[in-house]
Amino acid sequence: MAQKIVTIYTDDLTGEETTEAATHQIVIDGVAYEIDLAPESYDKFLEAIAPFTKAGRRVRAGKGKAAAPAKSAGGSGDTAAIRAWAKENGHHVNDRGRVPAEIREAYEKATK
Repeated sequence: MAQKIVTIYTDDLTGEETTEAATHQIVIDGVAYEIDLAPESYDKFLEAIAPFTKAGRRVRAGKGKAAAPAKSAGGSGDTAAIRAWAKENGHHVNDRGRVPAEIREAYEKATK
């Protein structure tokens, strides 16, 4: 007997099937959450929390403290501006999906 197992990845926000979904962890008040998001939904998430992450302090894991993983610490949430800057400065960046961390970091350094 042959058996075939099919894994379907779904964006938790939109409910749409996608091959690009990734799991992201969020820690709020010491409670950790996981959410599976496609790149477009992840960009929306980063844009929504950007004012809070910009005003906040990054916390390193230590005794008794829950720290958000690097994935949930969004830099600038203005992906349109980052993409425009990246293209003007010779970086390759897709028109859709997640902007790579190294491009976000380069943008942050160049615009501060």
